[in-house]
Amino acid sequence: MNRLKDLRKQRGLTQVEFARQICAGQSTVANWENGVRDIDSDRLVMLADYFEVPIDYLLGRSDSHVKKNAKGVRVPVLGSIPAGIPIEAIEDVLDHEEIPAEWTTGGREYFALKIQGRSMSPKYLENDIVIFQKLPDCDSGAECAVIVNGDDATFKKVIKQTSGIILQPLNITEFEPVFYSNEDIESLPVSIIGIAEEIRRKA
Repeated sequence: MNRLKDLRKQRGLTQVEFARQICAGQSTVANWENGVRDIDSDRLVMLADYFEVPIDYLLGRSDSHVKKNAKGVRVPVLGSIPAGIPIEAIEDVLDHEEIPAEWTTGGREYFALKIQGRSMSPKYLENDIVIFQKLPDCDSGAECAVIVNGDDATFKKVIKQTSGIILQPLNITEFEPVFYSNEDIESLPVSIIGIAEEIRRKA
């Protein structure tokens, strides 16, 4: 379902007021909001410009409400992240995603992972693209890309404890949390490599 109704309400507009502003009929706006009628391509561009959001956000296909522009930065979408290999050197690049250039101020770096499996559902679904800020540590409760025992990166909620960390799946009905002691973190090792910033879901 598109986000037109939510965006209109955020502006404090009734359907009638909004329809008047975009030179459309109130019934047309109602049909768009209820999914009875698709928004044509020209109107999509106009509405995205009006609300200053990407078209994919307007259509509910992405959670990114930052409008892309020519100054965006492309980051790699990775299928896996083997331990010991710098992210910029990984050759398993599936695609690229664009992020706002302002995200990278202060030297901040980003990468993206394509989600495999159901351990982080229902928030994250298989084949979702998740944008991560490249960081070696996080606050307890953050959802992170983590490398364990030299394997490819896993995506879990990180719960910090005095004696170690728990990697907690969000899908607790099918998957069990795993505890790693401080000794495990050093010896395996267990390494945080990024914190989830944004989900991008394709239609």
